[in-house]
Amino acid sequence: MPDISTKPYLLRAIYEWCTDSGYTPYLAVKVDAATTVPMEYVKKGEIILNISYGATSGLKMDNDAITFRARFNGVSRELYIPVQNVLAIYANENGQGMAFDVSTTAADMAPPASAPSSEAAAAPGPGLSAVPGKTSSAPSAEVSHLPDGDNEPPKKGGRPTLTRIK
Repeated sequence: MPDISTKPYLLRAIYEWCTDSGYTPYLAVKVDAATTVPMEYVKKGEIILNISYGATSGLKMDNDAITFRARFNGVSRELYIPVQNVLAIYANENGQGMAFDVSTTAADMAPPASAPSSEAAAAPGPGLSAVPGKTSSAPSAEVSHLPDGDNEPPKKGGRPTLTRIK
């Protein structure tokens, strides 16, 4: 019997802790062919998403994927994020959370040999595609980007940032 991953359970636990504490939960995601997100907000193959109750609609955090609808520049979009592609989940206000090693993304995995179940067929299918809409240099309130990989220490004061340490 294969081991069940603890990652989706930890994601749900940190999300619940953030909301119970009054913090805004953010999700850092590695974007690949199995991920459906607005491509105009992807930077260096990654995207940061605000997954708070006020920023999402129909948030569903399953063991395999996180799905929800969010507005980007006023346009509602469906998002599909394989749990395997989640780099981190953290509270935006203080940076506390959990980071994960993503050495193999969902697109790198071979497709399952069995036919998809009816529940999986009802979920939005994974795939990488550009989302129509005008490109704007200013992201909406629901999205922010990862800091540049210049390896400089964060400046004191201001807003907290997430730093991944390998």
